[in-house]
Amino acid sequence: MKRNFWLISLGIVWTVLFAGMSFYWAMGGLKGVRSLGGSIYEMSLNPEPSFIVIVWLTGVIKLLGLILLLMLLVNWNNHTIIKTLYYMTKIAGIALFLYGLLNFITISLSAIHVLDFDLDSYATFWRLVFWEPFWMLGGIFYFFSVKKS
Repeated sequence: MKRNFWLISLGIVWTVLFAGMSFYWAMGGLKGVRSLGGSIYEMSLNPEPSFIVIVWLTGVIKLLGLILLLMLLVNWNNHTIIKTLYYMTKIAGIALFLYGLLNFITISLSAIHVLDFDLDSYATFWRLVFWEPFWMLGGIFYFFSVKKS
């Protein structure tokens, strides 16, 4: 497996920022949360304890990607580990990219009134300009951080 250290580094920064946003919101921060829109924004205004726990757990789950990327930096002598890391990284990249792409498509369809979502124009704008492309960018970082030798 060949590693692209530049993309691994960008993936690490992306992952830390992404998890950091969840931790910030879990601690009660509200900057940027309106851009998510819908029920997530509504719940963040007067959060139940269970919602706060979910946001903390979301941040922790996002950090699992950090562990995956850091494991790519180790020179493993075990072919099974190398192969597993390769496929896990590819799958994570595909999943992140597709999640962002599918959300981008559905939110776009909502913006032109083909679908009906509970997103105001502010959230729709930020989801299309920032959030969904951000997911896709992370997917690109993960996917292209490794390639077969």
